[in-house]
Amino acid sequence: MEFDYIIVGAGSAGCVLANRLSVDPTSHVLLLEAGGKDSNPWIHIPVGYFRTLHNSRTDWRYKTVADPGLNGRSLDWPRGKTLGGSSSINGLLYVRGQSHDYDQWAQSGNRGWSWNDVLPLFRKSESHQDGESRFHGGDGGLAVSHMRAATPLSEAFIGAAVEMGLPRTDDFNTGDNEGAGYFQQTARAGLRCSSAKAFLTPIRGRRKNLVVETHAMTTGLLFSEEDPRAVIGVSFQSQGVSRTATLRPGGEVILSAGTIGSPQILEVSGIGRGEILKEACVEVRHELRGVGENLQDHLQIRLVYEVNVPTLNDAINNIFRRGLIGVEYALRRTGPMSLGASQVCIFARSMEGLETPDIQFHFQPLSADKPGIEMHRFSGFTSSVCQLRPESRGSIHINSPNAAEYPKIVPNYLSAVADQLCAIRAVRFARAMTRTAALSPFVVREHVPAEPPETDEACLEAARDLAQTIYHPTGTCRMGQDDNSVVDERLRVRGVRNLRVADASIMPSITSGNTNAPSIMIGEKAAEMIQADQLAGGG
Repeated sequence: MEFDYIIVGAGSAGCVLANRLSVDPTSHVLLLEAGGKDSNPWIHIPVGYFRTLHNSRTDWRYKTVADPGLNGRSLDWPRGKTLGGSSSINGLLYVRGQSHDYDQWAQSGNRGWSWNDVLPLFRKSESHQDGESRFHGGDGGLAVSHMRAATPLSEAFIGAAVEMGLPRTDDFNTGDNEGAGYFQQTARAGLRCSSAKAFLTPIRGRRKNLVVETHAMTTGLLFSEEDPRAVIGVSFQSQGVSRTATLRPGGEVILSAGTIGSPQILEVSGIGRGEILKEACVEVRHELRGVGENLQDHLQIRLVYEVNVPTLNDAINNIFRRGLIGVEYALRRTGPMSLGASQVCIFARSMEGLETPDIQFHFQPLSADKPGIEMHRFSGFTSSVCQLRPESRGSIHINSPNAAEYPKIVPNYLSAVADQLCAIRAVRFARAMTRTAALSPFVVREHVPAEPPETDEACLEAARDLAQTIYHPTGTCRMGQDDNSVVDERLRVRGVRNLRVADASIMPSITSGNTNAPSIMIGEKAAEMIQADQLAGGG
C-alpha cells in the first residue's frame, strides 16, 4: 500500500482533506478512521446526538482526571467514533468565531491565518441556505441553514439580552459576533450535514484514487532507516491484523485525529517531551516539548429554570406527544427532531472595557442533568454560559506505548484567576437575564443551582460544582514560531519531514465560539498549503 497522502482521522478536517487532495486523479490518497461507518441512523437525525453521545459505538467516551478546579470532579469528554468524527455527534452549531481570533494567530507570527486569509476558506466549504454572499458560500459541500425554532420562550431569551444592551443579530459568522439571535446549523432539509456527509459521501466510490479504511486504528508512524526524522508511512490495526501503509516519494502523512488523537500518535511514535515519553516507556525519537501541552476547552456553566409555559420537557416526557414529534419529523423533516443542540445564541461582554465578547450563551428549551439522559419532569429551560477565551491550560499525554490505551486528560479548568473572575461575572449575567421584563414573566424558580448564589464566592463555587465541558478541546499541537510550538504556520511538524497536523489541535488559542466550523476551515487551509507546496517543489 503506497500513497501520496495518508490522512489519519476522518473527522471534521480529515474528510475535507480527503476530498481536496483526491481531486487530482494521479494522487493516491488513504484515509484511515479508527471508528466505524456513519451508518447509524441517529447520526443523521439532528436530535440524534441524544442517542450517539455516551454510546460506545459512536463515542470514544473519554474522561478527564479528577480536576481540582471542579472540586475534584471528572468530566465525560465525548469524541466522535465514526466517519465524520465529532461532526457526526455534535450539536450541529455553525459558529466561526471572531475575526480578532484569527488576526491574533497571524500577529503572533502565523502568516496566512488572519481573518481575511481564512474567510475565503469558510466560504469555499459552505453551501448556505441563503446562497452566496460576502460572508457565505453557496456551492460548497457543507450545508448551513437557519434554525427553525422561534417560540415565545426563545424570543423572550433574545429579548432579555436586548434589554441588557445587546443588539439582535441574524448572523454570528461575519467576524463580529456580538449580539443575540438564533444559531445557524449544519443541516439540510432536516438532516445533519457532517463533514463526512459534506465532503466524503459525494466522492466515495467515485474516485478510484481514494481509499477509505474504517475500524483502522493508527498505532504509530513509520520512519526511514536512513533518516530517522523522515516519516515514510504509518502502522495501523485493522480487524485485529497489524498492517502498514507507506508513502510514495514526496508524499506526506497528515494527522487529523483531533486534539486527543493527534498528540497521542506523535507521542507513541517518539515525538514529544522526553520525560513524558520515557515515563511511558517510549524511546525518544525527536524532542518536541509542546506536544500534548496548551490544552484549552470551553467550560459551560449550565443554569436550569422552571417556567410556566410548556417546553420540550413536556413533549418528550409525554408518550403521545413524543409520538407526534416522530410523525412530524418522518413526514416533513421538521419539528424538534430537526433542531440542533441549542437554539438561541448570545455573545456578550461580561464587563466594560473588553474589545470583543468574552462569554457565550447556549439556550435550550429543555432541561436535563446532562445531554443524553432523561428530561426533567417539569417545564424547564437551560441557560448555558461559557467563557470564550480561557487562560487556563491543561495537557494530554500518553501513559504507555499502546495507542489503544486512553491518554491522561488534565484540563486544569478554572486554574487561572482570570477564568475564575469571568465565571463569577458569567453567572451574575445569566441570573440577571432572568430578572428582565422580557424573561421574568416566564420564570417560576431557579432549579440549578439549588441554592441561589448571591456572593462572588457562591457564584464561583456554583461554577466549580456545575460546569461541564461544551466539547471544544483544542490546542495540543499548537501552531507557532517559538520552541514550544508543535507545527509551523504551514502545519508541518517541527523537526520532522513529511508530516503535518491539521485539526483543532493546531489552534494557538481557542476560537471564540463552537469549534466545528473552524476545524473544517483548518482542513481546507491544510489542503491548500499542501497543494501549493507540491507545486512549488515540482510535485
